[in-house]
Amino acid sequence: MSKAAEKKIRVLVVDDSAFMCKVLQQIIKSDPMLEVVGEARDGREGIALAESLQPDVITMDINMPHVDGLQATERIMAQNPRPIVIVSSESREGAASTLKALELGAIDFVPKPSSGIDLDMKSVSEDLTRKLKLAAKVRVVRTVARSASGAQTSPAVPDERKAPVTSTQVGMKFPIIVIAGSTGGPAAASRVISGLPKDLPAALLVVLHMPAAFTKQFTLQLAELSSIPVKEAEAGEAVQPGMIYVCPGSHHIRLSAGGRITLDSGPRIDGYRPCANVALESVAAYARGLATAVVLTGMGDDAAKGAKAIDDAGGHVIAQDESTSTIFGMPAEAIKAGAVDEVIPLDDIAGAIEKRVAKLTRLSPVAVR
Repeated sequence: MSKAAEKKIRVLVVDDSAFMCKVLQQIIKSDPMLEVVGEARDGREGIALAESLQPDVITMDINMPHVDGLQATERIMAQNPRPIVIVSSESREGAASTLKALELGAIDFVPKPSSGIDLDMKSVSEDLTRKLKLAAKVRVVRTVARSASGAQTSPAVPDERKAPVTSTQVGMKFPIIVIAGSTGGPAAASRVISGLPKDLPAALLVVLHMPAAFTKQFTLQLAELSSIPVKEAEAGEAVQPGMIYVCPGSHHIRLSAGGRITLDSGPRIDGYRPCANVALESVAAYARGLATAVVLTGMGDDAAKGAKAIDDAGGHVIAQDESTSTIFGMPAEAIKAGAVDEVIPLDDIAGAIEKRVAKLTRLSPVAVR
């Protein structure tokens, strides 16, 4: 075997569709850095080949006979962990299953086009090969059985914390937290939010690099595990404390000078839509020292400029540490920008948010514009 061949990333394809397997193989083989080392037609065979072939990365379908993609992902990550990229439908059912697979340890996902039997996977070819090469570099760890929410108990906030600011206090400002992430972000954000108390006197904006169909489903699933009400953000609504707003994947999100949400379906900014920098910069301008940025796991440098804007405005920036990040790209870039106040493990972030909000509301329950 040549040195060039030895350096290739070895991919196992798991999909019950012969047509889809053929298309995936063509896409993978078209990249000189990738090669297909095996093909499985159901989850049971995928588990066995993951053990025998020890691939660098696995593409995983969801709906398969005998053992589906969720069961296979859970088994592989518990017994013989390998990086897994889910290839799934953008339908509501497909999005829900994909998000569950991410909770079970899958690294990332690529949505299938929704054009029926004439699927044109070439439209996602670049996205798939890029994510396979990225996933192959991730240090995966063995998982254990997880609860439905993965919730962690976070430290209690001192009793002297002020009561939440109510929506009747017109013209007043309150703490606003922006949670940003990409690869590994949905599971990480869920983990953070599940640890927050229901009476947190702050508004939260969640900006993740996900397609629109997936943010809709993510909002529904997040609402099931959150103690704080969760909704997908709508244009024109005024942000309120005690609410979580998920940015639609089809739009950029900003806060206006009056504290209302604006949504922009324009082109990608710095390569992203939604772009975390856009959200963070507008929140910095609006909330100033009452703003907090939370930069979670993700590839790329989105959120770095926005985190710097938060820091320059007197706000606070928290970054997930490398040991708990799937991809330490976004947090690392924010750190390089000199914008980060705390670099902490994922399970400590909810407590850090509580402490920050408690400090702000204790010092100044409200701030008049």
